[in-house]
Amino acid sequence: MSSFQPTPTPGTAPELPITNDGWFPDVDLVAMRKACRLDGTVTPERLRSAAVTAVLHVNDQLAAWKQAQLDIGLASLADVPSPQIDGSTRAQLLYTRALIGQVQSQLIEQYRDYDTTAKGDKRADAMDPRIDDARRDLRWALSDLQGLPRCTVELI
Repeated sequence: MSSFQPTPTPGTAPELPITNDGWFPDVDLVAMRKACRLDGTVTPERLRSAAVTAVLHVNDQLAAWKQAQLDIGLASLADVPSPQIDGSTRAQLLYTRALIGQVQSQLIEQYRDYDTTAKGDKRADAMDPRIDDARRDLRWALSDLQGLPRCTVELI
């Protein structure tokens, strides 16, 4: 078990959950901070902004799938038939995983441009695989949640 504890930023208010649309679950920013392994360099305001953007993006990506679930009478993501794992449904875990992937890719991109020296450029280039990994996790979580294949291959 990791002993990582986020460093609170002095003088900041508690990170209140993001209220979602009522069908998808609200977003616990404290849990998001821990899952993303963010320390105090990412302010609560930046995390909230990234998480709101992630909710908008992921909800847009899942809009047609959500409508199909509503059409068969499912009142929330928690009602989507899926196994329970560690107190949450598979669907809820995949939705959260998609949000985390979007938040991580967005924050890594934003924080890589602070140091513009040659040394900073090398560090920024080294972050590209992390951004790609976070985006892959986002795409895979969205595909898995919707029951779609993770990749599509076409012959030219």
